[in-house]
Amino acid sequence: MAKKSKKQQQQGGTPATVALTSAGVPYTIHAYDHDPSHPSYGEEAAEAMGVSPDRVFKTLVADVDGTLTVAVVPVAGQLDLKSLASAVGGKRAAMADPALAERTTGYVRGGISPLGQRKKLPTVLDASAAAHPTICISAGRRGLEVELSPDDLTKLTQAVVAPIGRA
Repeated sequence: MAKKSKKQQQQGGTPATVALTSAGVPYTIHAYDHDPSHPSYGEEAAEAMGVSPDRVFKTLVADVDGTLTVAVVPVAGQLDLKSLASAVGGKRAAMADPALAERTTGYVRGGISPLGQRKKLPTVLDASAAAHPTICISAGRRGLEVELSPDDLTKLTQAVVAPIGRA
């Protein structure tokens, strides 16, 4: 879903929300005014929505042994790169070049969603997501979050669920 149709653009849909709608997955959109000076996109989203940072997840792109891999972790913590590599059977992981992550996913930094990416990447969801009936992830643009069940996110992205986050 690299490109939105005119109808999708008119409706304000992102590739992520289009993917959710196409799959028939229930979700809730949360929009807020993005402040470019805020130091953390994820924490800004949690504050703006009045949601615990443990329920708001950020999407990070890492390079695991030469393969770009998506990590979805709570904004309240950090990504454990060794755990991410282990979760996908790799040896070494490092954060991907931001420009490469943007080009590959079709999203801008701070708005990368694990859904509706230009190129489908292997995805790992932090195991802590299972503790919540719903979590919030980027809907594909800064200032727009989507709330859905972690099970639905796992199914749609074919994610591995593993403990990849740390406080």
